[in-house]
Amino acid sequence: MLKVPHVTGYLSEHFADDAFATLEGYESKGGYEAARTALKKMTPAEVIDLVKRAGLQGRGGAGFSTGLKWSFMPVQSDGPKYLVCNADESEPGSFKDRILLERGPHQMLEGILIAAWATGAEKTFVYIRGEYAEAARILSGAIDEAYRAGLLGKDVLGSGFAHDVVLQRGAGAYICGEETGLLESLEGKKGQPRKKPPFPAQYGAFGQPTTVNNVETFSHVPHIVRRGADWFRSIGTEKSPGTTLFGVSGHVNRPGLYELPLGTPLSEIVFEHAKGLPDGRRVKGVIPGGMSMPILPADQLDVRMANEFLREKKTMLGTGGIMVMDEHTCMVRAGCIITYFFRDESCGQCTQCREGTGWLNKIFSRIERGEGREDDLAVLEDVAAKMEGQTICAFSDAAAWPVQGLLRHFKSDFELHLRERKCPFEHSFEL
Repeated sequence: MLKVPHVTGYLSEHFADDAFATLEGYESKGGYEAARTALKKMTPAEVIDLVKRAGLQGRGGAGFSTGLKWSFMPVQSDGPKYLVCNADESEPGSFKDRILLERGPHQMLEGILIAAWATGAEKTFVYIRGEYAEAARILSGAIDEAYRAGLLGKDVLGSGFAHDVVLQRGAGAYICGEETGLLESLEGKKGQPRKKPPFPAQYGAFGQPTTVNNVETFSHVPHIVRRGADWFRSIGTEKSPGTTLFGVSGHVNRPGLYELPLGTPLSEIVFEHAKGLPDGRRVKGVIPGGMSMPILPADQLDVRMANEFLREKKTMLGTGGIMVMDEHTCMVRAGCIITYFFRDESCGQCTQCREGTGWLNKIFSRIERGEGREDDLAVLEDVAAKMEGQTICAFSDAAAWPVQGLLRHFKSDFELHLRERKCPFEHSFEL
């Protein structure tokens, strides 16, 4: 039995049933009925319009309209059209896609099949994080089941529509979670993001029109087709409909995966669902959406977890990976870990990112050692500002934002380090 999720919704309601990962178990819960409806009773344009009206936002971090993204795929093409499922879940603090793959692979495959019908794609490449060995094994088995049942292949469900799914293992590079870096890796090249335009819908995998969505985005689609746009819009907020899976980790009593409507207050997630902090400790800061999102201080936890509200606090939902830090946490040490990660994972293609990530980590480490200089904080702010919005992809921004958030809300931690020439938080975690 699954022990990770503690609150469930339509995506995860059957995850505690081991059989739900199999085709027989999935179909016993109504699985693939939405695909039958889409392929036999709806035109591709009608499916795209339904997803647009539902307001489904991509759950990979950017929050872009899924239906609109599908509509960018050209109706006519001289060559094949492809879908890519981004299963390269490498954002620290995020683990929702792993659970979706391990517990509900057919839910995602059904979403892929509906998206393929809507866009006219003949093949889907599922690019999965290299470390997700168990998820890859389970998904591979689910794909084989789907082929044997006629749900994939040359004549899907007797409709005359053909679609294939190919599973591609990654090799553990964070940058391959960026959609064009993923496409380069998929083609057997070094995983480096591409300049845009052209966008993937015009020139994607192997030079062909391609639409890229992530695991959770595809998993919502069968529910929208089965229950309709109005049902989906009745959950969440007006601008951010539906549920999402929040992965809560850090200093909480009950870390886990919580499927909740978008717009749920962060304080409710931390204190009601994750049961607060152990030993009566207080919150110091919370990263709301994976490590690349700017941190929020304790007095801003009333914010609702949807992008339209989080942007007002100068942060974003990201991947929904909520990381809670208690009052003993040294934010300089937290910054050391964050900047080390981004320094290590930069592909090195853009100067601002390659050099900026190194500078940030070097300065954080110097302050932590008690060797900080008077102008270090100003230099950190300046370097981060020069990294933001200046590179081919958003990796440089993702490296700069956490630094900006730490300095915005916890500058006193840095000033204490500079003044005392050591870490003043004796109960913080060790580096």
